[in-house]
Amino acid sequence: MADLLIIVGAATPPGRLAAAMQAAAEIAGGAETLNLADAGVEICDGRADDAYNEATRGAVAKMMAARSVLIAAPVYRASYPGVLKNLLDIAPVAVLQSKPVGIVAMGGSPHHYLAVDTQLRAVLAWFGALVAPTGVYLTGGDFTEGKLAAGGALKDLAALIETLAKLRGLDPASLGPIPLAARYT
Repeated sequence: MADLLIIVGAATPPGRLAAAMQAAAEIAGGAETLNLADAGVEICDGRADDAYNEATRGAVAKMMAARSVLIAAPVYRASYPGVLKNLLDIAPVAVLQSKPVGIVAMGGSPHHYLAVDTQLRAVLAWFGALVAPTGVYLTGGDFTEGKLAAGGALKDLAALIETLAKLRGLDPASLGPIPLAARYT
């Protein structure tokens, strides 16, 4: 069981976002990474969980086994990418219910910093995830030669990872009722 699973929620080949999540894994002292660009997750079409291919079931199993999750997503058309939404559509509620989750978003400019955060938070609330109160937003200016180099961005990632570790210490049963989605599935 991984303490931290990092999901790189982009369909494009690994680039700056993946490099930033590699830095996050190093800050965390190691983490498992699920990069949706090469994960082979099938399209959600309503079939039973066990009818999806091995790669899809494996991605969901990694989410289930992790004690906390860090979701990194680029801003695409003022939202997060469809490959990430697809994975979340396949995942059962129990995968993220009462699980600490952090959000990292990356955009072309600082003007889109809330796009992923506000929309992804709503989906994570549906799961009943224990979402860190603040996320991290990165832009191209945080990178030098393809690597995350900005001191502020690295400090923010470290603070978010520390927050997830603290949230792992909470008793989920003490946090209120189960999410409505878990009652009706």
